[in-house]
Amino acid sequence: MENNQLCQSCSMPINDPAMAGTEKDGSPSREYCKYCYQNGTFTSPDMTLDDMRSVVKREMEKRNIGEDIITLATNSLPHLKRWQKKMA
Repeated sequence: MENNQLCQSCSMPINDPAMAGTEKDGSPSREYCKYCYQNGTFTSPDMTLDDMRSVVKREMEKRNIGEDIITLATNSLPHLKRWQKKMA
């Protein structure tokens, strides 16, 4: 797994292989975290970009992450692979 890899759904860092989602064959996903992607499918397939923004903001606030970092993370979401497909 590459260093500083970001989940292409929620932007969570995937620096540890244990944080990676899984493909249908059980292998680690190279693109998505374990919270967003398991067994080759999204854990919340009907989630919208706005839903994900809310989840990311809420989870980061729980961890007392600064508002500037939260804004940076939520603003980056539309550029991630999962959301590019839905916007195309």
